[in-house]
Amino acid sequence: MPPSNPLPPKENALFKRILRCYEHKQYKNGLKFAKQILSNPKFAEHGETLAMKGLTLNCLGRKDEAYEYVRRGLRNDLKSPVCWHVYGLLQRSDKKYDEAIKCYRNALKWEKENIQILRDLSLLQIQMRDLEGYKDTRYQLFTLRPTQRASWIGFAMSYHLLGDYEMANSILDAFRTNQMKGPYDYEHSELLLYQNMVLAESGQYERALLHLHKFQSQISDKLSIKETSGEYYLKLKRFKEAEAVYEDLLKRNPENVMYYQKLIEAKQLSDPDEKVAFFDVYKKEYPKSIAPRRLQLTEARAQAFGRLVDEYLRHGLHKGIPPLFVDLRSLYADQSKADTIEKLVLQYIENLTKSGTFSSEPEEVKQPASALLWAYYFAAQHFDYKKDTDRALHYIDAAIEHTPTLIELFIVKGRIFKHAGDPVSAYQWLEEAQAMDTADRYVNSKCARYMLRAGHVKRAEDMCAKFTREGVPATENLNEMQCMWFQTEAAAAYQRLHQWGDALKKAHEVDRHFSEIMEDQFDFHSYCMRKMTLRSYVGLLRLEDVLRSHPFYFRCARVAIQVYLRLYTQPLQDAPQTAEPDTENLAPSELKKLRNKQRKAKRKAEQESALAAQVQVKREQHHKARQQQEQGDPEAPQLDELIPDKLARAEDPLQQAIKFLQPLRTLAADRIETHLMAFEIYFRKERPLLMLQSIKRAWRIDPLHHHVHSCLVRFRCWLDSALHSMNQSVAAVVQANCQQLFKDRTAIQMAEEYLEGPALRSQAGALWGSRELRRLAPSRAPHALRLATALHYADLSIQGCVEVLDSLREGDFGPCEEEIERYIEACRAKFPYAIAFKPAQPQTQPQSQTQPELNDNHVDDNVLQSTENAVSN
Repeated sequence: MPPSNPLPPKENALFKRILRCYEHKQYKNGLKFAKQILSNPKFAEHGETLAMKGLTLNCLGRKDEAYEYVRRGLRNDLKSPVCWHVYGLLQRSDKKYDEAIKCYRNALKWEKENIQILRDLSLLQIQMRDLEGYKDTRYQLFTLRPTQRASWIGFAMSYHLLGDYEMANSILDAFRTNQMKGPYDYEHSELLLYQNMVLAESGQYERALLHLHKFQSQISDKLSIKETSGEYYLKLKRFKEAEAVYEDLLKRNPENVMYYQKLIEAKQLSDPDEKVAFFDVYKKEYPKSIAPRRLQLTEARAQAFGRLVDEYLRHGLHKGIPPLFVDLRSLYADQSKADTIEKLVLQYIENLTKSGTFSSEPEEVKQPASALLWAYYFAAQHFDYKKDTDRALHYIDAAIEHTPTLIELFIVKGRIFKHAGDPVSAYQWLEEAQAMDTADRYVNSKCARYMLRAGHVKRAEDMCAKFTREGVPATENLNEMQCMWFQTEAAAAYQRLHQWGDALKKAHEVDRHFSEIMEDQFDFHSYCMRKMTLRSYVGLLRLEDVLRSHPFYFRCARVAIQVYLRLYTQPLQDAPQTAEPDTENLAPSELKKLRNKQRKAKRKAEQESALAAQVQVKREQHHKARQQQEQGDPEAPQLDELIPDKLARAEDPLQQAIKFLQPLRTLAADRIETHLMAFEIYFRKERPLLMLQSIKRAWRIDPLHHHVHSCLVRFRCWLDSALHSMNQSVAAVVQANCQQLFKDRTAIQMAEEYLEGPALRSQAGALWGSRELRRLAPSRAPHALRLATALHYADLSIQGCVEVLDSLREGDFGPCEEEIERYIEACRAKFPYAIAFKPAQPQTQPQSQTQPELNDNHVDDNVLQSTENAVSN
């Protein structure tokens, strides 16, 4: 369609040069040509030129001017597809994909066959998962460009993603037969494998197998052919063929655990003794392979297990394999196997100490001196796993005395202290390990993690700074590299230190990383179809659909929700204005001390201000350099800076919490914590239907969960007081759905029944149940207190005891100072290494640090004790 406001030849040539300058990123030249057109009074309001000037300004980072010019151009030429397309590009650069799609659709009203607009529209539709719209757009592109490979592939993929496998396969068949002629290359091979995947996902395994065999000569990935055909044979219950395939695969890679498992399935072995005999065959066939020996231990029973694990342990200790315990740890689920391993390891230590051999038999071969070291190392990890801290420390100290230069020993000693409830000693041992090899990034990261768990955030940043880019603050560089393990740990550390704003900042940074990852997929929509990496592309799309189910996001969302709930309950107060001290009535010595203190405070404030200014300058230089590198990239909008104090003083904390909750309700619906957090938010918002929905979902997962019980009791109490003022329709729905949950019981009856059931066998169940009982019936406080503070529960843990202690201190059981002291004494006897139960002591400064840190060493005792919440991690 010709433009609605055409330019004469001279100006039209200038306009085309603007387009070329934009394509070649020569933005300043493009502005010069636009100025030449717009300086002519006849074309001062030419819509398309104004729009292109705005687009060029957007690429130079002048966003406000860009929007002004594009909107002005659009007002002057509402029927121009160029103006609508440019406006769509502007909206896309701001990640406003829905608005951009509307703009592209308006552009297509005036130019229905514009290939570029259709391509841009299809990319936005697949980005937003508008699969029906994507299919229609790909069909239009297909009809306009039937000879292009991308048209066929995109059209077929649109049907595949919608689940219409037969149509997708027909399009791929037509393309392969009509468009693709030899010679066959890698891209043709990938297309065939993608077509095979479509057939398999439709459930037609026989057809998929025939297709695979028919085109195997044209497929480059021979390993994929074998693995896929083996899967199909198993699906079709053609076990003999599957057996042959997996035996052949084992010849290629005898360490692949999956091949052994599939071969057992093909041989239809179910008896453990048969499986042990099966692994014996492959141990002989592949004598150097570890996989059959390890898998055999999982299946072996009783006497056979003792013989096999003895052989496996001797080999590992002789060779000095550090992850030997981690390799065998899954066997500890069977207590008899754990006892057998313990007996053997203690026997090895005794014999190696006396005679240097694994057993006392005279013909036994003498072992190297390192065998005793690794036996100590294994024993320390073994007893740490059993929570026998004293014996674990005994063996790790023996190992360090044997070989004081082995870094792994110090790491294990730090881990033992962490599990024992002393994160401070834990990080100090990790710090010593890191000092032995400053070039080891793993040890550096491990040490930083332990520092964060001990509440030493600044030291952790300094530790990470050894491996980040010079001239940029460590936190900035870690954020730029999307180092989410550090940020999730830092968020939890700030939460334990009650630094709510910093905790929220880290949580929001992680959330932004996930948004960036989702936006980054935009670049792959056209790339993957162009390069024919179609299977990987489909995998990418499916990964992005469930991206926020990742543990990193769940952890950061949990921290953010907990902090926002706390800030809703206890909002931050404005800092009080400090009054001027009365210097007139002070003694000369006191006045001198005051002046010195004021000078020190002023000097410290100046130093901090100078450091902050220096960091800000470096940050600005860093951002400026990045902008210069990315100049011309309209896809990189500047994000608002995350200011901790501003985040901590959010106007509506519950609404902010819901933003973190929404992805979890969709993608982490199988986790009970998701629904419990949802209830806590909606309980405070007094939304009965959403409260009910959250409770029902949590109740279906685990009706005996302690937090579910608390939610049920509180919901019942809330309904008793609010039901009469509730909307009649809502009240009817709530009452109809609560029958199964409440079973005509009052809140107090529910609390009493819960404490009489199986919940009383767990520490958490006793705490939550007794807390609800005491709240409903204050006269039952002594009984509730006895249940909460008992130490006979099977799942007794340091973290559980800390939660009980926090609950006592917060007054959930009323005033009970004496009971708190008795409970601390009892916990100290039970967990002698846990710092949460040690008497308050002044913090001692490690030798490696000379200056005290405000956020690390000057911490409230209660805050320091709350670091125990990290121990179970």
